[in-house]
Amino acid sequence: MVLWWIGNAVLLFVVLPVVIALLNRVLAAVERIRWAADDILAGGVTLAGALDPVPSMLATTDATVAQVSAGAVRYAGSVAVLLPPKEN
Repeated sequence: MVLWWIGNAVLLFVVLPVVIALLNRVLAAVERIRWAADDILAGGVTLAGALDPVPSMLATTDATVAQVSAGAVRYAGSVAVLLPPKEN
């Protein structure tokens, strides 16, 4: 019976504080992860709001690319007329 009480005392005064300390470290890490995830979510929401004008920008880009490609085709055709034919 004395060994039983010694085992209980060891459990109460040694093992239980170690378990509580380890649990405290794990919970602190979980809280830091939660704060980081909240920051990431806030940044994502801000980024999503900044992406609203992208479709109109893409339409402008498409129009500009069409104009540039038309000019490039005209230029390449003019240069091809000026250059001598390529010999094989």
